[in-house]
Amino acid sequence: MKLRVLGCSGGIGGRHQRTTSFLVDHDILIDAGTGVTELSIAELAAIDHVFLTHSHLDHIAALPMMIDSVADFRDKPLIVYGTKSVLDSLRQHIFNWAIWPDFSVVPSADQPFMRFQSIDVFEQVSLAGRCISALPAEHTVPAVGYRLDSGSGSVVFSGDTGPCEAFWGAVNAIPNLKHLIVECAFPNRERRLAELSRHYWPDMLAVELKKLTRPCRIYITHLKPGQIEATMEEINTCLQDFSPEMLQNNQILEF
Repeated sequence: MKLRVLGCSGGIGGRHQRTTSFLVDHDILIDAGTGVTELSIAELAAIDHVFLTHSHLDHIAALPMMIDSVADFRDKPLIVYGTKSVLDSLRQHIFNWAIWPDFSVVPSADQPFMRFQSIDVFEQVSLAGRCISALPAEHTVPAVGYRLDSGSGSVVFSGDTGPCEAFWGAVNAIPNLKHLIVECAFPNRERRLAELSRHYWPDMLAVELKKLTRPCRIYITHLKPGQIEATMEEINTCLQDFSPEMLQNNQILEF
């Protein structure tokens, strides 16, 4: 399997700031932030499955436009996976005819452009031999992370989360873990804001990573624009034993 980073920023601004979205192989999307806008119409039309970590705008912003842009080029529904809470939020607040058409019944309920598929924590979805599993996370709204398993290797994405014992327990149970993508949204001076919004800050991430028992490469995502340098400097200081790397747009992870 191959993961391509379309966006990994905690905000927008400038050429390289795109919010969270990862393209897996050619047909799976993990989150649908503004990074999706990097794709061509042909690439968008090839996506059959979208897995959402949670309902916040920076992780779903491009989904409505994506469906609208490629509907005429597809002959089957785009399947959107999320927890029941996430899907309920999409129905109520986005695909509600006031903000955007309800593509789960357009052009008809029998042949819609989009189909919602609920996924529970720890549930596994198998797609042509590739397994995607929802993992626990703790955020201000119901949220999950994801494990992507090719059989020979796994990538784990934390999604947006603060401290979560169940997440680390799930990660430590993965025997073929190769890559861990974990968020760290704020520098240490913004600790209070990070606590309120249930994100990591460098000092807390250092504490949490001590719970990791599996060897893997660690990548930092969701850094806030304008605070990237300060946050990464603190991360490199307090997490030096883990040798973390900052995730980059268009980076490719193979596993």
